[in-house]
Amino acid sequence: MRGGQGAGRAPVLQFTNCRILRGRALLWEDLWVRGGRILDPEKLFFEERRVADEQRDCGGCILAPGFIDVQINGGFGVDFSQATEGVGSGVALVARRILSHGVTSFCPTLVTSPPEVYHKVLPQIPVKSGGPHGAGVLGVHLEGPFISREKRGAHPEAHLRSFEANAFHDVLDTYGSLDNVRIVTLAPELGRSHEVIQALTARGICVSLGHSVADLRAAEEAVQSGATFITHLFNAMLPFHHRDPGIVGLLTSDRLPRGRHIFYGMIADGMHTNPAALRIAHRAHPQGLVLVTDAVPALGLGNGRHTLGQQEVEVDGLTAYVAGTQTLSGSIAPMDVCVRHFLQATGCSVESALEAASLHPAQLLGLEKRKGTLDFGADADFVVLDDSLHVRATYISGELVWQAEEARQ
Repeated sequence: MRGGQGAGRAPVLQFTNCRILRGRALLWEDLWVRGGRILDPEKLFFEERRVADEQRDCGGCILAPGFIDVQINGGFGVDFSQATEGVGSGVALVARRILSHGVTSFCPTLVTSPPEVYHKVLPQIPVKSGGPHGAGVLGVHLEGPFISREKRGAHPEAHLRSFEANAFHDVLDTYGSLDNVRIVTLAPELGRSHEVIQALTARGICVSLGHSVADLRAAEEAVQSGATFITHLFNAMLPFHHRDPGIVGLLTSDRLPRGRHIFYGMIADGMHTNPAALRIAHRAHPQGLVLVTDAVPALGLGNGRHTLGQQEVEVDGLTAYVAGTQTLSGSIAPMDVCVRHFLQATGCSVESALEAASLHPAQLLGLEKRKGTLDFGADADFVVLDDSLHVRATYISGELVWQAEEARQ
């Protein structure tokens, strides 16, 4: 039950002895939940004259909005870019396993693939609410194939595409239905990209700039056309240069449309981005930073050879490479590890680190009234963390969906 008809008769849960992340501050307050939503206790007391049906002592832990991962390629042996009959069950497995890392919503991500893969896979990944079965699916992130050959990274060159005369028709021919798509990453320097950006954003799809050799002007023009996100900042783009900072320059550009907010993904796994670069980005534009895992199917499996779409990936320790090369191929760090590394590397506040994994991705997707917040009326998706930001429990719609073994004692 999600705050609709009958929610007033649902039991009221009161989470006590906790610090709630609300309004960019950690507050010693109780969290009240009913019908899957965050409840305003004043209305409960003074209008309904009710008290909690159940109290849960959180032992002084932090309660933060559930983490949202907008770039995850798979995990635990599941590859979202493999056109199998069991795509849905694979997504379900990952959705269940990432609960232990505090993730309550995510965007399954497909890397550059041939059209037949998109046509088969995309209809099998519908938007889905989270619950005991796993984290919610917010829509698919399509990373490629309309990207730069020079900056393709781990994407297979044979399947890269450009926009032809009928630009948006090329997109539809490649992907098929866009019904389940939430984000598309493309290179803005490709001819006719602005037509595509405008057509995608008109359909409510977030356009992200990445795997690109675009200069700053091309990036600014893409934002003027509707792009709002940068895919894994610093990775797979031109390096920052003082005369032309490229896509990185969007963080401090003064040529963006009035009121337009640019967000950018960061892989804070300790491998993809030097701590100094993390600090530079965060200090330049803290409110736009979105932590992503960019996790590959090898997440949770250890060393050895695994797949990523049409490529073979080799995992060695904490790093994943395209097999036989030194090209990084996504991450094997889950979201809670990224949050802790980001906090340590940047020296930012705990509040900032948590919001980078919750509020900011929700804002990027226009979901900040429901997700990424513990404000009254929002979905009761939250994570219980100890002082070192290790996950103790995960809740979706106010229901306990995962709990650490030691927390059950």
